[in-house]
Amino acid sequence: MKILVPGSTGHLGEALVRTLRERGRSVSGLDILPSPYTDVVGSVADRRTVREAMAGVAVVLHAATLHKPHVATHSRQDFVDTNITGTLNLLEEAVATGVGAFVFTSTTSVFGDALVPPDGAPAAWIDETVTPVPKNIYGVTKAAAEDLCQLFHRNMGLACIVLRTSRFFPEEDDSRATRETYEDANAKANEYPYRRVDVADAVEAADRQRVRVELPGELAQARQQLEDGLGDQRHLAEQRALAEAREPEALGALAEDVLDAPGEVEQGREDLGHEEAFDAVLEPEALLRGDVRQRLRQLLEDPLVLEELAQLRVEDARLRRGARIAQDAAVARRLVRHEA
Repeated sequence: MKILVPGSTGHLGEALVRTLRERGRSVSGLDILPSPYTDVVGSVADRRTVREAMAGVAVVLHAATLHKPHVATHSRQDFVDTNITGTLNLLEEAVATGVGAFVFTSTTSVFGDALVPPDGAPAAWIDETVTPVPKNIYGVTKAAAEDLCQLFHRNMGLACIVLRTSRFFPEEDDSRATRETYEDANAKANEYPYRRVDVADAVEAADRQRVRVELPGELAQARQQLEDGLGDQRHLAEQRALAEAREPEALGALAEDVLDAPGEVEQGREDLGHEEAFDAVLEPEALLRGDVRQRLRQLLEDPLVLEELAQLRVEDARLRRGARIAQDAAVARRLVRHEA
């Protein structure tokens, strides 16, 4: 099974190609810029290039895009050409080739002004039911590309899913106020608890959604083979059992409340069957040292370290509670002395 990754020279695209190749998958990269992870050099806005890249492809993980930092460096037409026309080309060629699964990497930026809390509210509640209100050309073009995916799923039967990820771009923020207020690493660290995701988690999410849109076809094929009595019945039964165990229903619906309280986040992780590899509690200091991925990967490979870390978190929470109690007591004593 051949997987096409448009945008293979980009941050997410390269990570996808690296990871999938390490897992023994057959992967082909498409990008306007050459790299060790790009097999076809050309633009997704060019139909002929897309047609060439799509030959023999069974799955598309679409990561080619102009994104938020490019708003300051590229024209609005550039965004339309890449994000809308490029997506349309990929969808049409995917249908023509008979691609079995299409995963489109979108962005939480499509929500735009909907991310702003209502008057008097401490935060905005964001899930898939929120109506996007894009506020820049990036959000507008990604929302339009999402609609194209929905259209091709509805009218052409293309197995397609949209994955809205938080930001993970390595470039500096295009907001001048943010750049002047914080060092780049500091600004990124501030975003991890609510707006930023590590690219490794974005890779895992994209691959998991590939399975969700790909498996129904495999399951139907296995069932048909069983009904027709083809091949080794025992082997086909095992295939069917495996496919049913991994069917989208077993994976659960997309988490709707992952930006809610910790309990809702845990429920979302359970529904998706996915645990983030990188925890915001650990990110800031490691990020500032520039070795977040290496340090966290080492932690994740050592269960003893993870157990000790869990104990430290419990102890830290206990000490924080103790500090708050002591602080409250000190305030109370000062008030008593003042009243006296």
